[in-house]
Amino acid sequence: MAVVKIDATGLSAVKVGDVSRLKVGEWVMAIGSPFGLENTVTAGIVSAKQRDTGDYLPFIQTDVAINPGNSGGPLINMRGEVVGINSQIYSRSGGSMGISFAIPMDEAIRVSEQLRVSGRVSRGRIGVQIDQVTKDVAESIGLGKPQGALVRSVEAGSPAEKAGVEAGDIITKFDGKAVEKSSDLPRMVGGTKPGARSALTVFRRGSHKDLMVTIAEIDADKPTKKPGDKEDKPKATSAGQALGLAVSELTEPLKKELKIKGGVKVDGATDAAARAGVRAGDVITQVGNVEIANVKEFEAAVSKLDKNKAVNVLLRRGEWAQYAVIRPTR
Repeated sequence: MAVVKIDATGLSAVKVGDVSRLKVGEWVMAIGSPFGLENTVTAGIVSAKQRDTGDYLPFIQTDVAINPGNSGGPLINMRGEVVGINSQIYSRSGGSMGISFAIPMDEAIRVSEQLRVSGRVSRGRIGVQIDQVTKDVAESIGLGKPQGALVRSVEAGSPAEKAGVEAGDIITKFDGKAVEKSSDLPRMVGGTKPGARSALTVFRRGSHKDLMVTIAEIDADKPTKKPGDKEDKPKATSAGQALGLAVSELTEPLKKELKIKGGVKVDGATDAAARAGVRAGDVITQVGNVEIANVKEFEAAVSKLDKNKAVNVLLRRGEWAQYAVIRPTR
């Protein structure tokens, strides 16, 4: 996106449309100069309004023919209003394959206003690494349906850490708006003005918790230290054999390195645990939504489990947190 000042008079301005009124299946047109052919018009329908392509922006997906020379041109509805800026296509050949993407005009205007005022675009951040919530995890922890963003790690000193967000939390709401999938959260946070205070709702150990976070400004990615277990290997116990787990106590240096209060280290994972993706070197901090601090608490939590039902465990693997659902052999 760029803002260009043109010294001219008597120019006709296009009317900007309301993207919120745009509907899937609605007819739209694109105007551009594909392959140098000026004032070429192509038409199609809207396939999706908030297509996730991995970027901060939710794109409008259409089947309008877009080719080299269309980028930057308007996407227009049947009322003659500009609803998007044609931006990119999906193609294996370099030409149109019926899948094209446009920047929604409300997002384009928001960016242009920032460029005019400050000369740059600022986006919000809270300092978390996230992942999707799978159906198995959602059911096993009592969340119900797969929704929200699973917090895999929290950056030290970040707004999220100061607000009390923990690895393993699932962020289900931001500023009162539901986070339906993990990709929703970066867009919501990125579109929030740095310095603003926003409400977060997280799902933690079977219940929802409300937190307040002060949004920071996004900056260049910083290299992160990957913790490694350099201390002598503690003696393993037989705790958790019913789950296929052999665990041992955490050493104080490892707790400090991972910035956790407690848990147990996995020294071996076989059978059900191995099938769930648990492996030696992982650190278990929760069993069945119950936080554990040491081997004794791990054994107590495991002893209360229904051996015929799946159980979720929250793992730390280096800097990352993730859930594993261990299903007993039947």
